[in-house]
Amino acid sequence: MIGVLGGMGPLATVDFFAKVVAATPATQDAGHVPLLIHSDPRIPGRPAALLHGGPSPLPALRAARDRLIGAGAQGIVMACNTAHYWHAALREDCDLPFPSIVDVACDAALQRFGPGARIGLVATRATLATGLFHNALQSRGLAWVATREQALDEWVLPAIALVKAGQTAQAGPLLAQAVLQMQADGASGIILACTEAPMALAHASAEVQVLCVDSTDALAHATVAMWQRLCETNGTAHAHDK
Repeated sequence: MIGVLGGMGPLATVDFFAKVVAATPATQDAGHVPLLIHSDPRIPGRPAALLHGGPSPLPALRAARDRLIGAGAQGIVMACNTAHYWHAALREDCDLPFPSIVDVACDAALQRFGPGARIGLVATRATLATGLFHNALQSRGLAWVATREQALDEWVLPAIALVKAGQTAQAGPLLAQAVLQMQADGASGIILACTEAPMALAHASAEVQVLCVDSTDALAHATVAMWQRLCETNGTAHAHDK
């Protein structure tokens, strides 16, 4: 069973669940990845902690992780990009596999756009401030295209807020403008480095879609692969063979 640290936000967790199901090569119910989802929207706000000195979410994240482990999780994933600022701390005393959404998204960008590509980020100001994606991109030979402050204020952050309020249709045109602006600034590809963003762009034009790497989808595929490796290690059938 794979444990999911979710609720950041709830709709993004639903989207992650759906993408794990879609990524699993199953022909019947029993072939899908068993997930134990901890969706707690009361986890302290990540941007507030990083940018404004708010309470750290780490104690709540660690408690949620431990509940999942206590309930039998054999691996952990966290369906929130900004929360990955605390990913290393959560892994320190955890010997379970725990892939990073940052790493798998940057791997996907490298595979799609190739070495040397210039990558834009649709992300919260807090995620950008951590430098997590910048370091991961650089380590893969990818360049980062800076996000304009005006794009953050007028398009990205309002769109994320709309998705959190359940208004995904209204959020889509705003994020599409941000993506196209990053392309105009020289980005050959865009990582949707916020789990709200893919839902906003689900019905975007092909022109926008082809530019985007969905971090939620990348984590979903990594989750399926992790479960299949666990099945191999434990000597059981692959999820899709059950």
